[in-house]
Amino acid sequence: MQDGTNPPLNILAYGDSNTWGAIPQPYRGAGGRFGTTERWTRIMGAALGPQVEIFEEGLNGRTTCVDDPIEGPIRNGERYLPIALTTHMPLDLVIIMLGTNDLKTRLSMQAGDIADGAGKLVDIVKRSGTGRDGSPSVLLVAPAPLAKLTWLADMFEGGSAKSQKFAAEYARVAKALGVPFFDAGTFIQSSDDDGIHLDAGAHRALGLALAERVQTMLGLAANQG
Repeated sequence: MQDGTNPPLNILAYGDSNTWGAIPQPYRGAGGRFGTTERWTRIMGAALGPQVEIFEEGLNGRTTCVDDPIEGPIRNGERYLPIALTTHMPLDLVIIMLGTNDLKTRLSMQAGDIADGAGKLVDIVKRSGTGRDGSPSVLLVAPAPLAKLTWLADMFEGGSAKSQKFAAEYARVAKALGVPFFDAGTFIQSSDDDGIHLDAGAHRALGLALAERVQTMLGLAANQG
């Protein structure tokens, strides 16, 4: 528990456009980003209070561990994670929520493959030595399943059924690696505007649910502010 004299605990949120805060897009090119107080990362941080500092590392299109043949190797989460860990060290907790973009038809990934890809990221964190005394803790989050796909239906063809298997597959990987697991789909749904992004209500629900989980993991007191 932080008593005001100790530095805040550092939490890295590593994810894709739903960590970046992309607003659901009813049509191609709609774009937009939720404000700093609306994103789940900041909502979680506000709920946890000054005892923590949140570092947002969300990138649109980021995959777990594969290069996107259209969007390029920059989207490969495995490539950038060591940089993010070193940039923000010392870290106390890394929250990993990736896998939605791996559902793109052109990547030919199955749900189990995607979960194993997320597991590679967990392993990188566990071996990183970027904590205060060793490596930081990890929370593996299974993304919410896809909702009604609109203009993204072709890009994510077949992805909806695969996404329904995320919770079970991510739980399997988390158990094998000995890290906590969180099923986002228990608390939120993706928006029917495009089928993959979270609306403002989902960001709030996810941020508050994760704050409660992090409090338990790190032994933090509830924010009274």
